[in-house]
Amino acid sequence: MTDSKVHSNIVFSQHIIDELRKIVKSYPEGKVFLLTDQTAAGFCLPLVQAVLDEFSIKYLAIPSGEENKNIQSVGLVWDFLSNNGADRKSLLINLGGGMLTDLGGFAASTFKRGLDFVNIPSTLLAQVDASIGGKTGFNFNGLKNEIGVFMEPNSVIINTNFLKTIDHENFLSGYAEMLKHGLIKSHEHWDELLTFDMENINYDALQEIIAHSVAVKEWHVLNDLTEQNIRKALNFGHTIGHAFESYAMKTGRPILHGYAVVYGMIAELYLSVKQCGLNISELDSISNWLIAKYGKFEIQESDFEALYQLMTHDKKNEGKRINFTLIPEIGKVEINVDCPKELIIEALEYYRSLEN
Repeated sequence: MTDSKVHSNIVFSQHIIDELRKIVKSYPEGKVFLLTDQTAAGFCLPLVQAVLDEFSIKYLAIPSGEENKNIQSVGLVWDFLSNNGADRKSLLINLGGGMLTDLGGFAASTFKRGLDFVNIPSTLLAQVDASIGGKTGFNFNGLKNEIGVFMEPNSVIINTNFLKTIDHENFLSGYAEMLKHGLIKSHEHWDELLTFDMENINYDALQEIIAHSVAVKEWHVLNDLTEQNIRKALNFGHTIGHAFESYAMKTGRPILHGYAVVYGMIAELYLSVKQCGLNISELDSISNWLIAKYGKFEIQESDFEALYQLMTHDKKNEGKRINFTLIPEIGKVEINVDCPKELIIEALEYYRSLEN
């Protein structure tokens, strides 16, 4: 593959310094800032330090972790920008995982009614999902991404060298979103993902697959930025997945986003069998493969009601309907599928019954 290519505002490049230097040069001196978190600061800042030194870019490292994706962290960013003279001609570079690019994008989009921002995603989850598509925001009142705005970054720079800094669990978390893209796109993309060696990673081959995965998301975003129609296909696995994620956090057993999406996809594949005619053999083979790779978040029957109540708060709902994106077969999608409570409980029971 070519070393650097641009698709829309998404740049795939192994030369992060050169790409970043080109962007920074187009802004006034002293008006470029960098936001990262404490974990990414240790692993990832060294990969861009030369640009920070060359252009005297000030940076802020906020506390890491999903529990810090809150209004207090947004306030830290606003304070940092305000105290350092940021204005509407400024640029904020967001360097980190999905939590950081979501939160940094929101802070940039709202400070002085909006300044430019660039995302440099440092995790696989952020590269294939969180940093792309213009969704920004933070968690509020125990609900994931409850507050946010749609705002596209000026650029996203994707460089697989950053992925050498993440552990295997975080790699799998990001790969979950790629698997979702495979299920909604085509058998060909799904099979490509199943055969990739996740234990002995070839980073050049990975960049090619990431490009395919990003193209799936970007197509949906470009055709429906504010999620009125076809972009809802990207929500497959997320209605129940977000409930798992929020419940795991509330009960003191936090799980990574991608793992929650996997568990959500399993339950929503069951709904796809019941509501859309997905072949039950597909349900069982996909579910068993996912459980073998991702294990299980253990739940009991007594947890079902709490999980269901979390689903009722999903942003994608309309009125009292809980809206699902389901798949009648790999590569085909049905959006806005209304599922009754008893069927959702059945789906949770199917997930619970699977052998770990």
